[in-house]
Amino acid sequence: MLLQTVDPDAPAAVATVARYFAELNERLPGGFDAMGPGYGSGAAELRPPNGAFVVGLVDGQPAACGGVRTIGDGIGEIKRMWIDPQRRGLGLGSRLLAHLEALSAGLNHRIVRLDTNDNLTEALRLYRRRGYREIEPYNDNPYARCWFEKQL
Repeated sequence: MLLQTVDPDAPAAVATVARYFAELNERLPGGFDAMGPGYGSGAAELRPPNGAFVVGLVDGQPAACGGVRTIGDGIGEIKRMWIDPQRRGLGLGSRLLAHLEALSAGLNHRIVRLDTNDNLTEALRLYRRRGYREIEPYNDNPYARCWFEKQL
């Protein structure tokens, strides 16, 4: 998988995020509103100098995405991390997560956080396997049921 940092409004980024949101809509009880609080905007936070957005290409096609942004002094947050369901189980999620952690460290974050939903069991396994520990909620994301943190 080729990981490319792109503008979050680039066509490949928009396409992968749309696929991610569509999957959330299918998998979360009650669906997912991509225009809801905290989801209809935020691209600016995923751009330099305080963030970055990455698209993963497999055979030249967008198959993964994720971003990182600054949420506090020395604290980053991983957002919109997604791997194409047909490509899961190949280690791509771990590679993408390691890359996002490196980008976060490059933004002078000492800690990186993320939130997820407990229906996304593959994500929960990945985060725990990569050393994330569960913490108390740090945001008011209405879709999150699990919050994690890792020291970089």
